[in-house]
Amino acid sequence: MVQRKPTTAEIQAAYGRTVPDIIAPNLNVLFCGINPSLYSAAVGHHFARPGNRFWRSLHAAGYTERVLSPFEDRNLLQFGYGLTNIVDRATARADELKAGELILGQQQLAVKIQQYQPQFLAILGISAYRTAFHQPKAVMGRQPELLSGTTIWVLPNPSGLNAHYQIADLTRVYRELLLAAKH
Repeated sequence: MVQRKPTTAEIQAAYGRTVPDIIAPNLNVLFCGINPSLYSAAVGHHFARPGNRFWRSLHAAGYTERVLSPFEDRNLLQFGYGLTNIVDRATARADELKAGELILGQQQLAVKIQQYQPQFLAILGISAYRTAFHQPKAVMGRQPELLSGTTIWVLPNPSGLNAHYQIADLTRVYRELLLAAKH
Protein backbone atom coordinates (compact mmCIF):
# COMPACT_ATOMS: atom_id res chain seq x y z
CA MET A 1 0.00 0.00 0.00
CA VAL A 2 1.06 3.56 -0.73
CA GLN A 3 2.49 5.54 2.22
CA ARG A 4 2.94 8.73 0.26
CA LYS A 5 0.46 11.14 -1.19
CA PRO A 6 -1.17 9.38 -4.15
CA THR A 7 -1.08 11.01 -7.55
CA THR A 8 -4.23 12.36 -9.19
CA ALA A 9 -4.13 9.38 -11.57
CA GLU A 10 -3.90 6.93 -8.64
CA ILE A 11 -6.84 8.61 -6.94
CA GLN A 12 -8.99 8.51 -10.09
CA ALA A 13 -8.06 4.86 -10.65
CA ALA A 14 -9.42 4.04 -7.17
CA TYR A 15 -13.09 4.41 -8.23
CA GLY A 16 -14.91 1.27 -7.14
CA ARG A 17 -12.03 -0.16 -5.12
CA THR A 18 -12.48 -1.32 -1.55
CA VAL A 19 -10.60 -0.84 1.70
CA PRO A 20 -10.36 -3.98 3.88
CA ASP A 21 -12.35 -4.04 7.10
CA ILE A 22 -10.46 -3.82 10.36
CA ILE A 23 -12.62 -6.09 12.47
CA ALA A 24 -12.44 -8.75 15.15
CA PRO A 25 -14.93 -10.50 17.45
CA ASN A 26 -16.40 -8.66 20.44
CA LEU A 27 -15.09 -5.16 19.76
CA ASN A 28 -16.22 -2.33 22.02
CA VAL A 29 -17.06 -0.13 19.02
CA LEU A 30 -17.17 -0.91 15.31
CA PHE A 31 -16.98 2.44 13.51
CA CYS A 32 -18.83 2.32 10.22
CA GLY A 33 -18.22 4.92 7.54
CA ILE A 34 -20.56 5.48 4.62
CA ASN A 35 -18.06 4.29 1.99
CA PRO A 36 -14.35 4.79 1.27
CA SER A 37 -13.15 7.96 -0.37
CA LEU A 38 -11.09 7.64 -3.52
CA TYR A 39 -8.08 8.81 -1.53
CA SER A 40 -8.60 6.08 1.09
CA ALA A 41 -9.02 3.44 -1.59
CA ALA A 42 -5.87 4.65 -3.36
CA VAL A 43 -3.76 4.22 -0.21
CA GLY A 44 -5.68 1.26 1.24
CA HIS A 45 -6.47 2.81 4.64
CA HIS A 46 -9.62 4.14 6.28
CA PHE A 47 -10.29 7.88 6.64
CA ALA A 48 -7.00 8.67 4.90
CA ARG A 49 -7.97 11.85 3.06
CA PRO A 50 -6.02 14.73 4.67
CA GLY A 51 -9.15 16.82 5.39
CA ASN A 52 -10.93 14.00 7.20
CA ARG A 53 -11.26 14.63 10.93
CA PHE A 54 -11.87 11.05 12.10
CA TRP A 55 -8.43 10.41 13.61
CA ARG A 56 -8.26 13.81 15.35
CA SER A 57 -11.80 13.33 16.71
CA LEU A 58 -10.98 9.87 18.09
CA HIS A 59 -7.96 11.22 19.91
CA ALA A 60 -9.65 14.39 21.18
CA ALA A 61 -12.60 12.34 22.49
CA GLY A 62 -10.26 9.99 24.39
CA TYR A 63 -10.31 6.80 22.30
CA THR A 64 -6.57 6.91 21.58
CA GLU A 65 -3.57 8.30 23.46
CA ARG A 66 -2.37 10.19 20.39
CA VAL A 67 -3.62 11.04 16.91
CA LEU A 68 -3.13 7.91 14.84
CA SER A 69 -2.17 8.12 11.20
CA PRO A 70 -4.54 6.43 8.75
CA PHE A 71 -1.61 4.11 8.01
CA GLU A 72 -1.93 2.90 11.62
CA ASP A 73 -5.63 2.06 11.28
CA ARG A 74 -5.05 -1.60 12.23
CA ASN A 75 -3.81 -0.40 15.63
CA LEU A 76 -7.41 0.38 16.57
CA LEU A 77 -7.95 -3.34 17.22
CA GLN A 78 -5.67 -3.21 20.27
CA PHE A 79 -8.00 -0.60 21.81
CA GLY A 80 -11.12 -2.68 21.07
CA TYR A 81 -12.23 -0.69 18.04
CA GLY A 82 -12.69 -1.60 14.39
CA LEU A 83 -13.55 -0.05 11.04
CA THR A 84 -15.93 -0.94 8.23
CA ASN A 85 -18.26 0.82 5.78
CA ILE A 86 -21.92 0.55 4.81
CA VAL A 87 -20.95 0.40 1.13
CA ASP A 88 -17.60 -1.09 0.19
CA ARG A 89 -16.94 0.68 -3.12
CA ALA A 90 -15.01 3.93 -3.20
CA THR A 91 -16.47 7.09 -4.70
CA ALA A 92 -15.43 10.72 -4.81
CA ARG A 93 -18.45 11.72 -2.69
CA ALA A 94 -20.92 9.73 -0.59
CA ASP A 95 -23.82 11.36 -2.44
CA GLU A 96 -22.83 9.33 -5.52
CA LEU A 97 -24.29 6.25 -3.81
CA LYS A 98 -27.82 5.16 -4.66
CA ALA A 99 -30.37 4.34 -1.94
CA GLY A 100 -30.39 0.70 -3.07
CA GLU A 101 -26.63 0.44 -2.49
CA LEU A 102 -27.02 1.75 1.05
CA ILE A 103 -29.86 -0.68 1.77
CA LEU A 104 -27.88 -3.62 0.38
CA GLY A 105 -24.85 -2.42 2.35
CA GLN A 106 -26.92 -2.42 5.54
CA GLN A 107 -27.90 -6.04 4.89
CA GLN A 108 -24.24 -6.98 4.42
CA LEU A 109 -23.34 -5.01 7.55
CA ALA A 110 -25.99 -6.94 9.51
CA VAL A 111 -24.19 -10.18 8.60
CA LYS A 112 -20.90 -8.75 9.92
CA ILE A 113 -22.56 -7.62 13.13
CA GLN A 114 -24.09 -11.04 13.69
CA GLN A 115 -20.71 -12.69 13.07
CA TYR A 116 -18.48 -10.34 15.11
CA GLN A 117 -20.90 -9.10 17.82
CA PRO A 118 -19.44 -5.68 18.68
CA GLN A 119 -20.93 -3.93 21.71
CA PHE A 120 -21.64 -0.77 19.68
CA LEU A 121 -22.00 -0.05 15.97
CA ALA A 122 -21.20 3.61 15.31
CA ILE A 123 -22.61 4.76 11.97
CA LEU A 124 -20.75 7.88 10.81
CA GLY A 125 -23.41 9.80 8.92
CA ILE A 126 -27.05 10.46 9.76
CA SER A 127 -28.36 10.70 6.18
CA ALA A 128 -26.78 7.39 5.16
CA TYR A 129 -28.10 5.78 8.33
CA ARG A 130 -31.64 7.02 7.69
CA THR A 131 -31.62 5.54 4.20
CA ALA A 132 -29.75 2.30 4.85
CA PHE A 133 -31.68 1.40 8.00
CA HIS A 134 -35.11 2.70 6.88
CA GLN A 135 -35.20 5.21 9.74
CA PRO A 136 -36.16 8.53 8.09
CA LYS A 137 -36.68 10.36 11.41
CA ALA A 138 -33.56 9.12 13.20
CA VAL A 139 -31.49 11.62 15.18
CA MET A 140 -27.87 11.55 16.30
CA GLY A 141 -26.88 9.35 19.21
CA ARG A 142 -28.10 6.03 20.56
CA GLN A 143 -30.80 4.42 18.45
CA PRO A 144 -33.76 2.60 20.00
CA GLU A 145 -33.34 -0.58 17.94
CA LEU A 146 -30.54 -3.13 18.18
CA LEU A 147 -28.87 -5.00 15.34
CA SER A 148 -28.27 -8.63 16.38
CA GLY A 149 -27.89 -7.51 19.99
CA THR A 150 -25.53 -4.64 19.12
CA THR A 151 -26.39 -1.08 20.15
CA ILE A 152 -26.49 1.32 17.20
CA TRP A 153 -25.13 4.82 17.72
CA VAL A 154 -25.18 7.47 14.98
CA LEU A 155 -22.36 10.01 14.86
CA PRO A 156 -21.67 12.83 12.41
CA ASN A 157 -19.65 12.07 9.32
CA PRO A 158 -16.09 13.30 10.09
CA SER A 159 -15.45 14.32 6.48
CA GLY A 160 -14.09 17.80 6.02
CA LEU A 161 -17.06 18.31 3.68
CA ASN A 162 -19.42 18.14 6.69
CA ALA A 163 -19.42 21.79 7.75
CA HIS A 164 -22.27 21.29 10.26
CA TYR A 165 -19.84 19.81 12.79
CA GLN A 166 -16.54 21.38 13.74
CA ILE A 167 -13.82 19.45 15.61
CA ALA A 168 -15.11 20.53 19.05
CA ASP A 169 -18.60 19.28 18.15
CA LEU A 170 -17.22 15.99 16.82
CA THR A 171 -15.15 15.57 19.98
CA ARG A 172 -18.21 16.07 22.20
CA VAL A 173 -20.48 13.60 20.40
CA TYR A 174 -17.73 10.99 19.90
CA ARG A 175 -16.98 11.24 23.65
CA GLU A 176 -20.66 10.54 24.45
CA LEU A 177 -20.31 7.18 22.72
CA LEU A 178 -17.01 6.46 24.47
CA LEU A 179 -18.60 7.07 27.86
CA ALA A 180 -21.54 4.78 27.00
CA ALA A 181 -19.14 2.07 25.76
CA LYS A 182 -17.20 2.15 29.04
CA HIS A 183 -20.28 1.35 31.16
